Amino acid sequence: MGNLMNGILISIILLGVSLGLILYMKSEKTVKQVKVELFKKEDQYKLESIVEYVKEAINEITRTNLYELGLEAEEFKKRLNKRSELKKALRNCTFGSLEDKEYVKDFIFEVLQKNYIKEKDINLVIPFNQGNRLTPQDKFEILVYLYKKQYSQDALSQFIETYNLDAVKEDMEENTLAYRITQEEIEDIFLQEDIKLSYKDKLHIVVQRVYQIYKGFGVVDEIRDMNIDGVSGGVSGIPESMDHQFMPENYTRQMFDKPKNYDSVWIFYKGKSIHLSFLSFKSENELRRVCQNIYRYNKAGQLSENVGYKINEMKDGSRVVVVRPSFSESWAFFVRKFHMADVRLEDLIQDENRECVIDLIKFLIKGCQITSITGAQGSGKTTLLMAMVRHIYGTLTLRVQETAFELHLRKLYPMRNILTFKETEYISGQDGLDLQKKTDGSVNILGEVATDPVAAWMIQMAQVASLFTLFTHHAKKVEDLVMALRNSLLKCEVFNNEKVAEQQVVQVLNFDIHLERNYEGKRYIERITEIIPLSQDESYPTHYREKSGSEAMESFMDSVTEYFTRVTDRKQYIYKNIIEFQEGQYVVKNKLSEATIHKMRRVMTGEDQEAFDKFLSSNWG
Repeated sequence: MGNLMNGILISIILLGVSLGLILYMKSEKTVKQVKVELFKKEDQYKLESIVEYVKEAINEITRTNLYELGLEAEEFKKRLNKRSELKKALRNCTFGSLEDKEYVKDFIFEVLQKNYIKEKDINLVIPFNQGNRLTPQDKFEILVYLYKKQYSQDALSQFIETYNLDAVKEDMEENTLAYRITQEEIEDIFLQEDIKLSYKDKLHIVVQRVYQIYKGFGVVDEIRDMNIDGVSGGVSGIPESMDHQFMPENYTRQMFDKPKNYDSVWIFYKGKSIHLSFLSFKSENELRRVCQNIYRYNKAGQLSENVGYKINEMKDGSRVVVVRPSFSESWAFFVRKFHMADVRLEDLIQDENRECVIDLIKFLIKGCQITSITGAQGSGKTTLLMAMVRHIYGTLTLRVQETAFELHLRKLYPMRNILTFKETEYISGQDGLDLQKKTDGSVNILGEVATDPVAAWMIQMAQVASLFTLFTHHAKKVEDLVMALRNSLLKCEVFNNEKVAEQQVVQVLNFDIHLERNYEGKRYIERITEIIPLSQDESYPTHYREKSGSEAMESFMDSVTEYFTRVTDRKQYIYKNIIEFQEGQYVVKNKLSEATIHKMRRVMTGEDQEAFDKFLSSNWG
């Protein structure tokens, strides 16, 4: 009987505990539901909340154990494929892959349209129906979206051209001239445009905003994808490291009046650096996030205080450079775009009498002349080099050495025998050039001769290891180019005598094509220059041995004078401009040297020899 009563009591106690737990769990659920409802009412349509929802939705799909769902075989396979595609797109979209980016955006669009943002609520995310509440960023992104519907990746270029936004402006605050697109200009253009947006249009704009916060590159995400020359961030404004330099009495005013380094978005368009002063990353953390993600394609390694910069390419062929403190004064990135279009000399060289320039460049290539392409950054060296490769005989094999993959010659010329090497953390450019000698290369192409070892190896390879070489350099004048290459040979201890080193350079280097970009961004070939080494074989005069007395002394002094002239300031080379750019047109100046003409004709086909002879006679008679 006692045992029975004890059992009943235990059962009653367990039942009470169970009921208590159920009531507690119900109350907890009710509290959570209330919190969710409050969250929905107050914060549901904030971008931060939408981004968090999208993250959770994607995590649920990518992390769910499909084996536990008891799906039919066909449904299981369908879901598995969809998840695999999504995972792949999520990995690659941050590397500059437009296809993967669009896939992720389509997924976000579908999720938000079905489960989150209805048509009646879309204006709660971005106030599309209240123009006065739209920010400059909102207006710009709406305008770019509308232009993109019509012009695709040329949207930004068309937008700039339509409203002449690349015209130089007077900066009243700095009392100077500048290229700048201002908030006032964006607002005026927004009022001028006939803007009509459907629900789907609005949702696409919201999706882009969500994507660029979640996986993209912030405010430069769409800009980076456009067909422009490049985009950079963090290169103007006051960095955090300078905050303490403000005067105490003006600290508050200076802190809020002056733009910060994260208020810095610049584009490179047709040779012009244009400041988009109406755009901002909003915070140092956002700028840092973009810098830490934009260079990561192909396992580029870790950016750290010890490794303060990274040079890499993106999946679409863009070159990206990222820097960080303490190597630089602030976080910054530079994306340089190289259009993979069918580049031709005829498209790049446009000024009057351009035919003589185009023909001369073609014959220099067919004549296997070692040619440098010089000029400042943004003058078009890489693009011109891409176009010149077209005129190398198809029977020749090409070997390319670059700091980062920029030329992408196999995309332009997929049927050619081309192999490109780049520097890595463990393989230097010098090692790459050394390896090229063992890869059956006829023509060596160097994307940029930027270091002493590479310059020294280039000179040595041009002497013995290839038919001819093409390379780019930042020299301004022929003398600067020769001196830079000579100094590289000396620094690398290939030679220890300046004269001998310079003699080696000028015996190798045949032509220099120098590019210029004026203040308005116009690009042109300033000159094509032939470099001619002077003969050093002439022996010293010894006539004093056949004379006597004062005549012998005078003759001896002549020999001494000749010796010191040769070892001090005797010229190793001369140069002459074959073609120059003058007053908006190309002008033929000097004829090619006979020795060069002979060498060029010797390696051309019979048909090209005839065309070359006709070119010479038509320009120099």
